[in-house]
Amino acid sequence: MSLCPQTSVSAFEAEVSAEVAAHKAPLSKSLLLVPSAISILLTLLFQHYQKFFAYNLQAIKEDFQIWRLVCGRTICLDLKDTFCSSLLIYNFRIFERRYGSRKFSSFLLGAWTLSALFDLLLVEITQYMFGITINSLPSGFLGPVFALFVPFYSSIPRVQVTQVLGHFSITNKTLVYILGLQLLTSGSYIWILALSGLVSGICYNNSILKVHRILCVPSWVAKIFSWTLEPIFSSAEPTNEVRVGMGATVDIQRQQRMELLDRQIMMSQVAQMRRQRQQQGGMINWNRLFPPLRHRHNANYQDHRPSEQDTPPPTEVSEEQVARLMEMGFSRGDALEALRASNNDLNVATNFLLQH
Repeated sequence: MSLCPQTSVSAFEAEVSAEVAAHKAPLSKSLLLVPSAISILLTLLFQHYQKFFAYNLQAIKEDFQIWRLVCGRTICLDLKDTFCSSLLIYNFRIFERRYGSRKFSSFLLGAWTLSALFDLLLVEITQYMFGITINSLPSGFLGPVFALFVPFYSSIPRVQVTQVLGHFSITNKTLVYILGLQLLTSGSYIWILALSGLVSGICYNNSILKVHRILCVPSWVAKIFSWTLEPIFSSAEPTNEVRVGMGATVDIQRQQRMELLDRQIMMSQVAQMRRQRQQQGGMINWNRLFPPLRHRHNANYQDHRPSEQDTPPPTEVSEEQVARLMEMGFSRGDALEALRASNNDLNVATNFLLQH
């Protein structure tokens, strides 16, 4: 299935605009500030209201108090859990900046829903196998937080910072894992929330049973929240002099410069597409955008056709990665050739298509 050039460019522009707008991470800031503030108020001033935010499984199953799923799985009643989960959400804001607020919120919604089902399932399995009756679980936005460890492990590169005693490596991901371990050991039954969160993150991240198509945030809901949350939780865009080189270490400074360069490349690509569409009456000259792919494909037939023995077997291409590139505005043929040339490396194929 292929898209017309105009539709593809519009989809790519919308994707880039969403990522640029999400650079300020308004959803992550709201999840960091609002639940933390409510948790502190419940602990210090309104202790008599804490019972409404308890994750009481017995009340949910026997009295059908479904509202406790929302309250009990959103606000932490333990300040230690609030502190650790807030730090983790702050570190995981990179996913909102990378994929956009709508995809990030869809992942959180899917992980929250799936982890709620897995919570009830694991409690029943524990009671059946070990005879342990669990009437309540630690409250808070913990399931989606643990689910975010799945894309964090699979998509964030591991960069060594230093070594301890010459054998133990300290990387840029070590602190996040330490915070997750601290959160995991903060309660007796929090391992159930951690396990259900990890399983739900694996299901959503790997598109098992197509849950990402069912549990997603509609575009109109995303627009409403962008109109309401972004003006409140988005800070002003820093200047170039302040934005570059403010990291405490060389690795952080390098990461900041790479993020800035990625944004500049994406915006320049959108500007180039818009100029060419205006010059050609709304149509894009794809031969100018992808000359290496076209010329290389034609050259194989103009020079000489290689024999079957000299030709290596074609690399199998993942249809999911092809779909992701097509969502960014590239045609199916260009996506297939780029993925074959990059040995199914999505990041390399995307950079290749953007630069050519």
